[in-house]
Amino acid sequence: MKIAIITETFLPSTDGVVTRLKEAVKYLRSQEHEVVVIAPDFGVTEYEGAIVEGVKTTKMPFYRYREFSLPQRKVKDLLLKHDPDLVHVVNPALVGVSGVYYADKLNYPLIASYHTHVPKYMDYYRLYPLKPAVWWYFRKLHNYADVNLCTSNAVKKELVAKNFHNVSVWDRGVAVDHYHPRHKNEAMRERLTDGKPENKLLVFVGRLAPEKEIHKLRPLLDERDDISLAIVGDGPVKDELEQTFEGTNTTFTGLLHGEELAQAFSSSDALIFPSVTETLGLVILEAMASGLPVIAAKSGPTMEQVEDGRTGLLFENENTESIIQAINRLEDEELYQHMCENARKEAEKYSWQKPSEQILDYYFETLEVFQKNQAKTSKKSKVNVTE
Repeated sequence: MKIAIITETFLPSTDGVVTRLKEAVKYLRSQEHEVVVIAPDFGVTEYEGAIVEGVKTTKMPFYRYREFSLPQRKVKDLLLKHDPDLVHVVNPALVGVSGVYYADKLNYPLIASYHTHVPKYMDYYRLYPLKPAVWWYFRKLHNYADVNLCTSNAVKKELVAKNFHNVSVWDRGVAVDHYHPRHKNEAMRERLTDGKPENKLLVFVGRLAPEKEIHKLRPLLDERDDISLAIVGDGPVKDELEQTFEGTNTTFTGLLHGEELAQAFSSSDALIFPSVTETLGLVILEAMASGLPVIAAKSGPTMEQVEDGRTGLLFENENTESIIQAINRLEDEELYQHMCENARKEAEKYSWQKPSEQILDYYFETLEVFQKNQAKTSKKSKVNVTE
């Protein structure tokens, strides 16, 4: 099978969507399927034997931290050039709109996957009035697809309630061999605590953006001077966050990759996850694979992954006292060791093998649904001609 994947983000970016796509591409190539990735042009031309076709990028006035690819005719030209058996549009929003539009016009089987909860972001960018329009926009795009995917049951329930058609869950996964407690490293702990390794070390890993709600951790550090916070990542509000956390036991590391990131996880005491806008949050499984309990704000997708008192601790969103109570429970050494062991055991159930096999199954399902829809359309046409 020849598959065209059209995505808003790919290498060299390192977010959860890219991680998932890399694993899918590796698996598809191992099964000798042809893969073409159409993505913003950042100089990457090949990955694991898959062709990467770059399309023009531009900076958006409202988000200058990174460049995006807007809808463009080149997507049509690339689809005609490669003539795939199936098109997979990942997170259709900008260039993905071209993927949806031309897949429909050129009559290709289409699958679309929903990874970023953009409608919820409206609350964090003071764009609340646009929320209904944003839901309409994404529903319209996704309902062109023969099959739709999302990454958690909670989000699936929400999408179905918003009248998205034919939605299934693409399971989560983690590199269980890469993220592992064996990477614990005293030098990394010194670095993350800024020379205070005796402190309780919480680590945040992710994009530094308003919807991640990192700022709400400041009162915790004001309350407890024996806690250190390591913020791993980069993003549009980094400067603002550095000002917010000035004078606290907080270390900003910037982006970490590979061995360093694995060490950062396993050298910490817990992952702190304050966001309630995630459709999944792959860092949760990465932390658990590293043997860390996860301290997370309650949300549907988070509660699918974190069991309070077993693999982590849950707190009420926007409730400082609830966060502090959760952190205090880490002082129970027996409970802490119990959560560390269970976190690793839970993560071991979720290697990337199953989600990678699953996406191929969904591709075959898309072909079947497309053929059935074509047959229905043909039948209707014949009836109309007869009448």
